[in-house]
Amino acid sequence: MWLLETLYGVTNSWGLAIILLTVIVRIAMHPLTQKQMVSMQRMQKLQPRIKVLQNKYGDDKETLNREMMALYKEEKISPAAGCLPLLIQLPIFILLYRVLYNNDFAGATFLTVHLDGSVLTTMADALNLVDKAGVPIPRDQLGVVMVFFSSFTNLPLLFSNVGMWLPNMILLILIAFLTWYQQHLSSAGNPQMAMMSWFMPLLLTFICIGLQGGVLLYWGVSSLMGVVHQLRVMRKTDEEMRQKPVLLQEKPAKEKPLS
Repeated sequence: MWLLETLYGVTNSWGLAIILLTVIVRIAMHPLTQKQMVSMQRMQKLQPRIKVLQNKYGDDKETLNREMMALYKEEKISPAAGCLPLLIQLPIFILLYRVLYNNDFAGATFLTVHLDGSVLTTMADALNLVDKAGVPIPRDQLGVVMVFFSSFTNLPLLFSNVGMWLPNMILLILIAFLTWYQQHLSSAGNPQMAMMSWFMPLLLTFICIGLQGGVLLYWGVSSLMGVVHQLRVMRKTDEEMRQKPVLLQEKPAKEKPLS
């Protein structure tokens, strides 16, 4: 919390403070993120060799596991290397989420995004949702079905106040797209993971629809930096793999020494 407030004191903008906080966190977590991404990319490049082993030893699980472990050892890859860094980062992400979620942005906006309002609350404000007594419905009682049903039945009012909710909606859509793109990059060449590239963005959109704009801003900037980082890792890994024909379908046979 003190770091976020310090950055706000320097920039006098909650939006810029969140962006700078995101950059600082990404830089601090770079070694772990780098290790995770490199491990995932190398595992992905090994899929042709793994497929060959599965076809060859599919009926002999013990031999298959032994050959796969030998392959991982040969290429100095640990299957758990991609998971452990992520587990270490989770508590930090949860802490940042709590800090941003509980921070009082006092109605502040950044590029017209309401930092203390979610997509649901900004749409509810645009619709002026009230209970039977004419009192505005508390934010913690707003539900997805309630807000979207009211939106469809009051479209003229919703679009007459489009500026109140559209910026937060655009940010949410951007996060969903970046999530899809990251999943698409990760699942390239892996049909088993292709479904996740569509499922995860939909799940994330449903989760984020009730999150404050400040949390979404952090998530969006972090996702954008993650995509750039992943593209750089993929480019570097591709260059390394092109220099290792051993990673292609079958390991080249060793040449016999000349007698």
